[in-house]
Amino acid sequence: MNPIPSPFERYRHIVVEGPIGVGKTSLARKLAERFGTQLVLEEAGSNPFLERFYRDGRRYALPTQLFFLFQRVNQLRDLGQRDLFTQTVTGDFLLDKDPLFARLTLDDDELGLYQQIFDSMRPQAPVPDLVIYLQAQPDTLVERVRKRGVAMEADISESYLRALADAYSRYFYNYEASPLMIVNTEHLNPIDRDEDFLLLMRQLGEMRGRRVFFNRAD
Repeated sequence: MNPIPSPFERYRHIVVEGPIGVGKTSLARKLAERFGTQLVLEEAGSNPFLERFYRDGRRYALPTQLFFLFQRVNQLRDLGQRDLFTQTVTGDFLLDKDPLFARLTLDDDELGLYQQIFDSMRPQAPVPDLVIYLQAQPDTLVERVRKRGVAMEADISESYLRALADAYSRYFYNYEASPLMIVNTEHLNPIDRDEDFLLLMRQLGEMRGRRVFFNRAD
């Protein structure tokens, strides 16, 4: 069996990103388990407003968004105090992407309040050495969310998932803070198929330049 090349030999801090249902948290977990890195995950299950937001987005958008903001700031503040020269880290969120959700769900007055809080709290978070952005078509995201059957996600609307996928695409179209690998997951399953995971790791090892698109044909 061929050894799996570790991307952490080149990139000490890797963040896996993407919309709901694309598999970012599962891939982040697999990277951390396979290569023995510290794992920093968004803790969606601890947000007491999230399930209510999926049922009634207009009413619960602001508390949901602020809870996530406070949580992410605290996690990244702790991370910033650690020695990333000796540790390797895998995460599944970027703080700078946080306003993406706010712009989708908040009205103008709420967004203004959120932005003030975001600007006042924003820590000097470490910039990842690499971001892996997982993509999938909106219909695929809807299918994956329904298939995994998480109770709190049962009320997520298809229109919200589509708007979120579009917002992610726009965000990463302009992203320049770190080297970026954009991965089309329509025909790639690095979580459940080891051959796909090995293929992705090899692509990371061969990556040149600051922006690469990886698309596996069917």
